[in-house]
Amino acid sequence: MAHDGRLSRRQFLKSGTAAAAFPYLIPGSVKAQGARPAPSNRLTAGTIGIGNMGSGDVGALMGSADVQFVACCDVRRNVREGTRDRLEKRYGKGIGCFTDFREMIARDDLDIVHIATPDHWHAIMSIWSMKQGKDVYCQKPLCLTIHEAWAMVEAARRYGRVFQTGSQQRSSREFRVACEYVRSGRIGTVTQVNVNVGGPSSDRMYPTEPVPEGFDWDLWLGPAPWMPYNGERCSGNYGGGWRQVRDYSGGMMTDWGAHHFDICQWGLGMDGSGPAEVVPPQLSETGKLTYTYPKTPVGDNIKVVHAGGGNGVLFIGTKGKMEVNRGYIKSYPETILKESLGSDDVRLYDSPGHYQDFIDCVKSRTRPICDVEVGASSITVCHLGNIAWWLGRKLEWDPVAHRITNDAEAARWQDRPKRAPWHL
Repeated sequence: MAHDGRLSRRQFLKSGTAAAAFPYLIPGSVKAQGARPAPSNRLTAGTIGIGNMGSGDVGALMGSADVQFVACCDVRRNVREGTRDRLEKRYGKGIGCFTDFREMIARDDLDIVHIATPDHWHAIMSIWSMKQGKDVYCQKPLCLTIHEAWAMVEAARRYGRVFQTGSQQRSSREFRVACEYVRSGRIGTVTQVNVNVGGPSSDRMYPTEPVPEGFDWDLWLGPAPWMPYNGERCSGNYGGGWRQVRDYSGGMMTDWGAHHFDICQWGLGMDGSGPAEVVPPQLSETGKLTYTYPKTPVGDNIKVVHAGGGNGVLFIGTKGKMEVNRGYIKSYPETILKESLGSDDVRLYDSPGHYQDFIDCVKSRTRPICDVEVGASSITVCHLGNIAWWLGRKLEWDPVAHRITNDAEAARWQDRPKRAPWHL
């Protein structure tokens, strides 16, 4: 609080009062001149985990005149120091450089925390950041377990934070248009959706290797079980690496599923909800993982089939089909997409871009296109598929209570033990 009793800019933004009083705007004339807002009017940001995705996210956020990075954090010394140098070339000397994320998020001059670590860290870092009063942009997949997903929703609501899940396909035109046509009934009643992503992760063993100098391996593992260092175990390689190890990720089921199952949920109008039954490929009549949605806004008893054929996501209805992937959208028959939507048809959130949408919502204190609850319901679908696949058993799911109802052993997979001292 300022000495005269007025709120400072940062206190004003965090209080949520700003959205009610007036919009936080940068005059268009200033932006047109290429000028940046004064430092006191920018959203300050810190980034945790600067690999391939993290580096790209940072570059995109650096492109916004409304954002200024003041800190970076990574367990690899060469990466964090390289990122510090990159940021200082843009913003000048004085960028905070941290190994331990707790020290970074404890800063009282941070508005935004960006998280792009491996999946097993997302929930802890996000929840701890929100408790510290920070808004969060977290890469997909949202988290490692179902329990973590809904704990993240609870934290965002309790602390009044803006949270954007990095499932950026929702901010792409072709996915929005495809879902609008499906939600508007243009392919008739939906009977099936084919979602084409890879399979689950597994337990993997690697030979012990020396820990590289400047790499805090224990902190990289964090809440995951202790294992000896191996370069492939913690690499970002899609064919192997941490994405394929069950201790850290759900495999391509969660990595790509966080994109394509998310679009399936959007097209079915099931954000915040989910399926009622999951049948693993070992028990399915088709030999493919299959979900059942008993009742949705676009049809009842819809089957969602994993790797069922089609380019990306294929919605199948009684009057046609809608197929969509990145840079691709096609209807069967083609005449469906040639007919424009009318004023009475469903129109969905038209994002200005995933990063800009997040920035806008931080300033307006509104929920972004891929709010934490959207991310939670979509990643829950992915995790349920993995649990059913790993155990080879049919699961019954209560999407309101967020629990597996028919199998006590399977229900224990809704969360994982965490290595001390880490907790949600």
